[in-house]
Amino acid sequence: MKPTTIFLITPPFTQLNTPYPGTAYVKGFLNTKNISSFQADLGIEVILKLFSKEGLIQMFAESEQKTETLSDNCQRIIALQDEYIKTIDSVILFLQGKNPTLAHLICQEDFLPEASRFAQLEELDWAFGTMGTQDKAKHLATLYLEDISDLIVECIDPNFGFSRYAERLGRSANSFDELYNHLHQEYTYIDKITLQLLEERLNVINPKIVAFSVPFPGNLYSAFRCAQWIKKHRPEIKVAMGGGFPNTELRSLTDVRVMEFFDFITLDDGEAPVENMIAYVEGTISKEELKRTFILDEGKVVYINNPACRDYKQSEVGTPDYTDLLLDRYISVIEIVNPMHRMWSDGRWNKLTMAHGCYWGKCTFCDISLDYIKVYEPVAAKMLVDRMEELIAQTGQNGFHFVDEAAPPALMRAVALEIVKRKLAVTWWTNIRFEKSFTKDLCLLLKASGCIAVSGGLEVASDRLLELIQKGVTVAQVARVNRNFTEAGIMVHAYLMYGFPTQTAQETIDSLEMVRQLFELGILQSGFWHQFAMTAHSPVGMYPEKFGVLKETEAIGTFANNDIVHIDKTGTNHDKFSFGLKKSLFNYMHGICFDYPLQDWFDFKVPRTKVSPDYIYNALQDADTFTVKPTAKIVWTGGKPVVSYFTKNKKGRQFEMASLTFHDKKESFAIQVNKDDADWLTAVLPKISVTQNKILTFNEVKADYEAADREDFELFWYSKPINTLRSSGLLVL
Repeated sequence: MKPTTIFLITPPFTQLNTPYPGTAYVKGFLNTKNISSFQADLGIEVILKLFSKEGLIQMFAESEQKTETLSDNCQRIIALQDEYIKTIDSVILFLQGKNPTLAHLICQEDFLPEASRFAQLEELDWAFGTMGTQDKAKHLATLYLEDISDLIVECIDPNFGFSRYAERLGRSANSFDELYNHLHQEYTYIDKITLQLLEERLNVINPKIVAFSVPFPGNLYSAFRCAQWIKKHRPEIKVAMGGGFPNTELRSLTDVRVMEFFDFITLDDGEAPVENMIAYVEGTISKEELKRTFILDEGKVVYINNPACRDYKQSEVGTPDYTDLLLDRYISVIEIVNPMHRMWSDGRWNKLTMAHGCYWGKCTFCDISLDYIKVYEPVAAKMLVDRMEELIAQTGQNGFHFVDEAAPPALMRAVALEIVKRKLAVTWWTNIRFEKSFTKDLCLLLKASGCIAVSGGLEVASDRLLELIQKGVTVAQVARVNRNFTEAGIMVHAYLMYGFPTQTAQETIDSLEMVRQLFELGILQSGFWHQFAMTAHSPVGMYPEKFGVLKETEAIGTFANNDIVHIDKTGTNHDKFSFGLKKSLFNYMHGICFDYPLQDWFDFKVPRTKVSPDYIYNALQDADTFTVKPTAKIVWTGGKPVVSYFTKNKKGRQFEMASLTFHDKKESFAIQVNKDDADWLTAVLPKISVTQNKILTFNEVKADYEAADREDFELFWYSKPINTLRSSGLLVL
């Protein structure tokens, strides 16, 4: 086989259901430069090798050699090994969507062997009672895989995890010592599978460069292990690393031992650095022309950033290319009943980005000093939808996850209009800020374009702390936006934070009460609490004195530097709130326990909430304004009406009237207006149709109405017939 220039690898493990997009983004860019590349997700390949009939036979043989005392749970799994070996291949096929009829057998609950993970089955009636056989079977099959993973962790490899591997070694590793020592121990069972797959691929592909995309700490160890093997067995191949982990953690790298494994470590957007790295390896540029790249030079780690080399615009990077990846072999699992987390792990999603960076870029806990947040650049809506259509043709999948830091509302509107205009049937979701620009009408448009869910940071539901975070929203505003999304039929997930600097116990409890009310009113469907972590590249990390915290240490490590251990001078012990916050949220997501006193979630004394029990309800009572901006876009998403004319008699006078009947997907409805207004409506609706290239503003529609000596457009606009159209597809954006 002709040598490939670069082999792009995502090392174990990220997601089971869909590839992490890093390598697909780079491959798509390299296509525009006619540079040959191949990509692989070693994570899914290792999982499929491990969770197979042959893999389990070997694994059980290995686990039986363990001489120490096994837990009762592992003894049970080993005793049932024949049942696991018999069922594993058919279960994996089912989770790949290739064996759907197996769901009936799985749901009978006497097909799969069961160990400790099945103890949580009492949740099933709540979670899947109305959702059907396929989802229930997916959840049961997921528990079955997790039982096997418990055996792997206890008997085979304590570092194993489905979406991470040896994550602890990559977390807050200021020193390289522990990871370096680990890399000089014998290969683990997972290492052997990984390296066997790597060797097979290298023998076929024969690349000049192998580049590892390392998005998370849970990918780091495997990347180093693979790089180590390449250096020993294929020393002619150059090895590189890029991705989210080095971008945030390795910016101050100085430990020369790291360069025993890697020839290049690139930072931030990968397009220009990878292109220059390839040119350097091929001898067409000098090392001084490398872009944002660490190399070893004269025994020292040196960072080279050629300022003359510009980064590529988002319009120039091409469409992500998922070729080479085993798209039909990813497995959909349902681990937990959190609705948004379920979307992360269930189904295949094409990953795209609406805009590079964050248009807000002010949140004080966020890495806003780094380019991946700081450099904001949106992609034109038409180009985005072109890319969507390319990916549908390439992958056969019409689900999209826009992986933005925060998708801009104006761009979401433009993309939604383009999707509806092209009559595309797609499903998509993304991350947002809870901006007031997400009006009821915009949410209805997003829903019409296929948007099914949004996630956003409510963070600490306290206006004082939201201001300190510089979030740019209030709790009341978040509530109104949540209502708009929910009423449009779009699920809302909120990221929730506790332990922000200077946060008091009172504010934590008040924040919990706000969250309780949001769930009770049904305007929030999913959420997740996480504890504040101070990072080196955030305003809190760079200027801790402004936020009332102290860094525990000022020393900069020679390896990873991002997470900072800090002391909150207010003295609140935030750790102890963790269990109660998560337990209460779990129940609120089930739609229960709203009447429990907040104290009942905690096993220590907490203050009473100072939030009014009707705070969120009252915030939602603010009526929508009756004024429309002259520049607002007016869009009709419905069809052409059927018009019939009739005469109406009133007090001896006759009026020429018309009935306009509209048919939407669910029902038919009619409005009655005078003949003149009916003629105007039938003429103007095609002009403001979502399919038109030019979208008219409110002022332009008003001028069109008044052009034929009609008067008082506002009186007509706020009439009952137009209100009926407003609730059925006439949108003000």
